Amino acid sequence: MEFTAITSRQNATLKHLARLAREKKYRLKTGEMVCEGEKMLGEALDSDIRVGAVLVRAGTACDDALLARAAAQGASLLTAEKALFDLATDVETPQGVLFSCERPVRQTVDFSSVRRAVLLDGLQDPGNLGTILRTADAFALDLVILCEGCTDPTAPKVVRATMGAAFRQPVCQMPLAEAIDALQQHGIPVYAAALEPDSVPLPPEGLPERSAVIIGNEGNGVTQAALDLCDHKLIIPMAGRAESLNAGVAAAILIWEMTKKGG
Repeated sequence: MEFTAITSRQNATLKHLARLAREKKYRLKTGEMVCEGEKMLGEALDSDIRVGAVLVRAGTACDDALLARAAAQGASLLTAEKALFDLATDVETPQGVLFSCERPVRQTVDFSSVRRAVLLDGLQDPGNLGTILRTADAFALDLVILCEGCTDPTAPKVVRATMGAAFRQPVCQMPLAEAIDALQQHGIPVYAAALEPDSVPLPPEGLPERSAVIIGNEGNGVTQAALDLCDHKLIIPMAGRAESLNAGVAAAILIWEMTKKGG
């Protein structure tokens, strides 16, 4: 396996990876993100995501077949000593493989094929977003829609939290009003999870097999704009004394309620 050795901190690829790890605007501008680990590299390649560069820390044992697959698809293979390698990552104890790839975020959506979706309204915590994407992938949700004010789904912390679901779970970004209108136009009722006077408890039989749920911001909940546009408002019945649930946990419960009937 042939690698190009990086010997300077001014190396263009090294600087590119470092910016992808730290700058949202740069990720949006380039249409790329950075990931770490052989498992994630395999997920990217299996998903036909274009991989740009693979950087291996000197002395790291890697799967030659995996690297060969990346190279065959056009990726450049590079290596660097630890001091330089660490400049390209945002974690203190990184894995020995980093790579850049295109952002797996859809620009267009065919809503005629969507049965179940989650809309995220101003969700800010990377861990929560990663958990929701991982859960949506586990239950084969058709779509996760990120609306105004959401954290970047391709930020390294989010991608790590998805455990590979970032490459499997369909995700798009679009304005809230546009997303709700598109769902309703295709006969999909939109529910908002909110503590409102006219909210009703989640029905024992769960949600309809074709439905969408809005999850709001961790601190402020669902916006008034979303409440005005949704079809129904609901709450998750709780026997304890907690007033609310973590956004990621609430989303997981509602995703289960949307999908438990199967089909």
